Order: sequence, then structure tokens, then C-alpha cells
Amino acid sequence: MKPLIIPPDQCHELKDMNLLIHVCCAPDAVYIFKELRTFLKVYAFFYNPNIYPENEYDKRRIETDKVCKYLNIQNITGAYDSGRWHQIVQGLETELEGGRRCELCYTFRLEATADEALKRKMDGFTTVLTVSPHKNAGIINEIGLDIGVAKGIRYIPSDFKKKEGFKNSVKLSRELELYRQNYCGCQFSIYPESKISG
Repeated sequence: MKPLIIPPDQCHELKDMNLLIHVCCAPDAVYIFKELRTFLKVYAFFYNPNIYPENEYDKRRIETDKVCKYLNIQNITGAYDSGRWHQIVQGLETELEGGRRCELCYTFRLEATADEALKRKMDGFTTVLTVSPHKNAGIINEIGLDIGVAKGIRYIPSDFKKKEGFKNSVKLSRELELYRQNYCGCQFSIYPESKISG
């Protein structure tokens, strides 16, 4: 396996950092966790009130628990507050996937991740979202960096899909027979005609 898209000098700088990583699903997380835990103290944060329906949320949560147990990583599960999430994206239901609704969704989940990291006195936070070829790492990182500055905690930018990160995540999740969903998460992302590149 090729190394993740983290420069060697940054790996050295981040060594032994306590890092809280937002997890959207087990397949996106497994390869990233496997690599990062070699030089970081990694903790998972499963916080996804956007996922619809609730039984889909439960599937992804259970698979995340499975991966964390396999890799001996602590998994912290946030509240399934779908009502609050719907308030955040209200009025944007017909937005194309990859648009403004998604940006607000990233912000909502990364703010919660930063708050959890602060509460637990961790050194920083990041997300596995950037491993997906359907996600714009630049937008996600900009949001994360802004949140980090606003809340006073370090955000670690990434583009985990690069250097075959996505390919390796698919390979490893198949080896572990992980459940792989076929849509991002919210009810508005289920339909392929509502997607744009991003």
C-alpha cells in the first residue's frame, strides 16, 4: 500500500498527536485509521445526523464499531439529532448534491467534531470525508480550517483519496466484508439525478 497524502515532515510534526477523526462510514475510515494509527493516537467520532433512514444510520454505526474494534481504536458516537440537521439544511432540499446543502452538512458535523475534541482535550481533529472521489477536499478543508481557527483547535487538512487512498479503502473494506452503502447519507442524496461533481 502506498502512503497516505500526508507529507513526511508533517507526519513527524504530528507524531503522537491525539487526533479525533470524524467518521461518516466504516469503508471510508478503515484504511485511513490503519495508516494514521502508526504515528498518531487516533480516536473515531461517528456523528452523522444527516443519514437517512435511521436503520441505515444504525448499519453504518455498527460497521464503524466493527472497524474500531478490529483496529483497537476508541469510537465515540454522537447523538442522532436528525431534527436539528433538517433545520440546518431547510430550504436547500432541492439543491444538487455537492452544493450549498452539502457545505452546511460538512460544517455542522465538523463543528460537532471540533467541540468533542475540545471537550476531551485532544490536540486536533479531521475527517475521513476526503477519501471519497465524490467529495471536494478543498471545500472540506477550508471549512475545517475555519472552524479550527474559530474554536481554537487545530484542524488537520487532508486529501485521503490521493495516492490510491480510495482504492485502498475499497480493497480493505472488501477484505473485511464491510457494508458499503450506495449513497452519501441524507434522503436528498439517494437519487442520482440530484448529484453534481464536487
